[in-house]
Amino acid sequence: MRRFIITGAPGAGKTAVIRQLEFEGFSVVEEAATDVIASAHARGEAEPWTDPLFIDAVADLQRQRQIRAAHQPGDVQFHDRSVVCTAALAVYLGHPFSPFLTSELKRIQKEAIYENRAFFIRNLGFITPTEARRISFEETLRFERIHEETYRGLGFELMSVEPGDLLERVSVIKAAIH
Repeated sequence: MRRFIITGAPGAGKTAVIRQLEFEGFSVVEEAATDVIASAHARGEAEPWTDPLFIDAVADLQRQRQIRAAHQPGDVQFHDRSVVCTAALAVYLGHPFSPFLTSELKRIQKEAIYENRAFFIRNLGFITPTEARRISFEETLRFERIHEETYRGLGFELMSVEPGDLLERVSVIKAAIH
């Protein structure tokens, strides 16, 4: 199975792209950080990302989802973010790479879990805050640069998916995988 990562800055439209790909019959794997944040909020933690253990919680959930998804049918699978995004998040937040995060980065490279080409969904020129997304547009741009540097630093080729209509963005991705 070929596994492709859909990545980019917060609010760039990754989830909409993933939902459309799923609607069109592709196997998809959900993003983890938003669920980790929602769970922490439900436990009364206002800003779980301030705890360095947050990074490992996200990386662990990503690992679980990636392993479970390995048994899904299909030739192509799309992952809404990956542990590489979690590494970028650690850099952005100023958290050190834990032994677990480092081992996960090594595992995905050693086992060639993902295709070397990742789809980088470019920002839309604005950000819509949510309960989990409390970031300014300026910070989104900084986070976007960190994502790019982290992916490239780990040897990934980034294919830019520019702002545009959802179906146009999805067609760019589908054309690139065929």
